[in-house]
Amino acid sequence: MSRGKDRTTRYKEGSLTLTGTVMLGTGVMIGAGIFALTGQMAQMTGVLFPLAFLAAAVIVSFSSYSYVKISNAWPSAGGIGMYLYKAYGNRLPTAFNALLMYFSMVIAQSFLARTFGSYTMQLFGGDESGRMVSILGVSLILAAFLINLLGNRMIQGVASFIGILKIGGILIFGVVGVWIADSLAVDFSNPGEAGTAGNFLGATALGILAFKGFTTIANSGSEVQDPHRNVSRAIVISIAACVVIYTLVGFAVASNLSLAEIIKTQDYSLAAAARPALGDYGLWFTVAIAMMATAGGILASIFAVSRMLAMLTEMKLVPHRHFGMPGSIQKHTLVYTVVLGLVLTAFFDLSRIAALGIVFYLVMDIAIHWGVLRYLRDDVKARAWVPATAIVLDLLVLGGFVWVKLNTDPFVIGVAVATMIVIAVSGQLFLKRAAAAEKNGHEESHAHGHQ
Repeated sequence: MSRGKDRTTRYKEGSLTLTGTVMLGTGVMIGAGIFALTGQMAQMTGVLFPLAFLAAAVIVSFSSYSYVKISNAWPSAGGIGMYLYKAYGNRLPTAFNALLMYFSMVIAQSFLARTFGSYTMQLFGGDESGRMVSILGVSLILAAFLINLLGNRMIQGVASFIGILKIGGILIFGVVGVWIADSLAVDFSNPGEAGTAGNFLGATALGILAFKGFTTIANSGSEVQDPHRNVSRAIVISIAACVVIYTLVGFAVASNLSLAEIIKTQDYSLAAAARPALGDYGLWFTVAIAMMATAGGILASIFAVSRMLAMLTEMKLVPHRHFGMPGSIQKHTLVYTVVLGLVLTAFFDLSRIAALGIVFYLVMDIAIHWGVLRYLRDDVKARAWVPATAIVLDLLVLGGFVWVKLNTDPFVIGVAVATMIVIAVSGQLFLKRAAAAEKNGHEESHAHGHQ
């Protein structure tokens, strides 16, 4: 077979260091979380939003246990897809939940892209029409696509450089914001109607989006150096770093803006908080950090999710068409991922993008924990109470989020349910056809063998 027709995905084992892997994870986590979710969470649960971030961190800590245990046993460049395969085999639950994870990560790219556009436009007085936000977001995704074509070393180098600048810049913002605030006191005693249990759980669900980037590390799998040790270490380090950063910045924002101001500027609340505290220089500094954070996040997300889809394709769990493109399946899935991200960025707003992402992610996350609890517990040496607790916590926050959205934006829940039905039905049809084709192939081969 000629190299031009070789469709096999080529993974470079050991091409990602521990530091590079941590930067890939934090790139997605910090980019999506603190910059765009703060205002949405404040709108949902009022002054309790910093506590919702902490509650999300607790839930993700339980969730990460299952991923750490499976990744230690079976590090794979397919990440989530391979984890689901180990639990459920070549069946619909694997394909359905892996595709939910895929779509949630593509949605995260669009979320990052629009956040990039929203913050960048603050340098020019904002964008009332939203047109420039979409254009800037689309341009960022295309730039990340080109860098991904250059391979792991380029991705790791760019992501690590951006990650160091971003984390340092956000820490400076948080420390300075807290230092110069008139008061660090945030009144949690009177949250009002927004502080109800359902609203708090819904905001906590959104907060999980700020941490779910640790699954990017799982998707890097065997490409990580010494994966049996470093995948789990990178997950723990990334989550711990984000807990510190989110707590610091959350209190800095709450100390410099009123609740009404945070909600009004929800798409760029950190930039809004920087202006009264530090003036125009603070605004420019914060926008620059946001641009780096979101750019690094998209770079890392595209890197991981395209590899996961390539693995699902090679496992014959999802259909694939070359459309005349040369190169490996991995390159094709990179193109599909970018095209879908471009469409979402151009036509969906931030709040609906976030809503779709968290519903898909939590459903998939529950499936991972159930797989560990029901099928893999002995193989990965997991303690049953941890994934069981993670399932209960996921169900609580998912229920709270759906309840809030049904009362405020039922359309987005309808889209989420309809999309999951389409994925389930089409996935079942594909698997049946694939099984029939494989059976026919075996019968023909057997017949030829007896001629």
